[in-house]
Amino acid sequence: MAKTKTAKFKESIGLDIGNHSIKMVHLKKLHHGFKLVNYEIQSTIPEGIEPILSDLSPDRFAPILASILKSLKLNPKKIKHIVSSIGGDNTSIKQIKTIFLPEDELESALFFEAKKHLPISGAEMLLDYQVLSVEEKTNNMNILLASATKKLLQEHTNILTSIGLTPGIVDLESLAVANSFTLNTFIEDGVYVILNIGAFKTNMVIYGAKTKFFARDIAWGGYNFTKDIMKQKKMSYEEAEKYKFEHGLKKEGTETENSSLILDITEKTTAEHITQDVKRSLRFYVKEAGSSDFKKILLVGGGAKLIGFPEFVEDQLKVPTEIYNPFVNLDKVEKFSDEQNPQLALALGLAMRPE
Repeated sequence: MAKTKTAKFKESIGLDIGNHSIKMVHLKKLHHGFKLVNYEIQSTIPEGIEPILSDLSPDRFAPILASILKSLKLNPKKIKHIVSSIGGDNTSIKQIKTIFLPEDELESALFFEAKKHLPISGAEMLLDYQVLSVEEKTNNMNILLASATKKLLQEHTNILTSIGLTPGIVDLESLAVANSFTLNTFIEDGVYVILNIGAFKTNMVIYGAKTKFFARDIAWGGYNFTKDIMKQKKMSYEEAEKYKFEHGLKKEGTETENSSLILDITEKTTAEHITQDVKRSLRFYVKEAGSSDFKKILLVGGGAKLIGFPEFVEDQLKVPTEIYNPFVNLDKVEKFSDEQNPQLALALGLAMRPE
């Protein structure tokens, strides 16, 4: 999240390859900010087919990505600046504090330091870092460590090169989620919680300009909401997906979100699992960072649009909650003048990333 750097590119492509869909945005760099030129979202799973996560292969991404480029009229060979992301169990990110070290010593020292803090073994680990600040009184350095496995990055690279794209910057999903907010929003003092609700997991990021960065994945997402409905309503996957988008957390014939828990009261719903995991993470964060000034919870991703979910989160966590509009400060061509889709937040965060 190098906020002090200036973007040198004239146009940028942000690419979010998710398990359920691929999102691509095309931005033009303006003197101040960005302009949305175009975007495309395409599912990687046939409509109406229930996905099984363990059976989903990276091989399915390339043809969908090629279709998106064709739809956007983009020649992969002519794309100069593309930023994509990787995430999941084979990535990790953590903010640490260490003694001041000169630049020529820092990288080698951090590799050994990372082994203490990150779960990926040294032989498999690719490490990157960013110095966030140097404390005046102690001269200690606050550093953000990010790592991924070599295998994951190679799989990601293979997807891009298979259709003629030259890989550019590859970020971790957590950083892209944070960038979609920090690079595009005036941020008041305090701590913000961003929940990126994907198909199979929710990526949680805690960010504050003067506080510790925190990120983790919660193993519940939009697919689990659908499974709840399938079980309670005895519906097929296709029927439950349709019901989910039409009714969200609300039961038919009711207007209040809190009377709408889909399953029997003796069984936790997906909404409850997510909010309880978030609550535990917030408690941990308060102990670690010493800050509890939570200003707002911002929902992004496809699951953010679930009817009744923002109200449920706010009621459970007692923090103001809203669907984040990642287009809030973007110039837009006329056909996108009313666009505010939170599903594109991660792709926009990638496209806005400085070089």
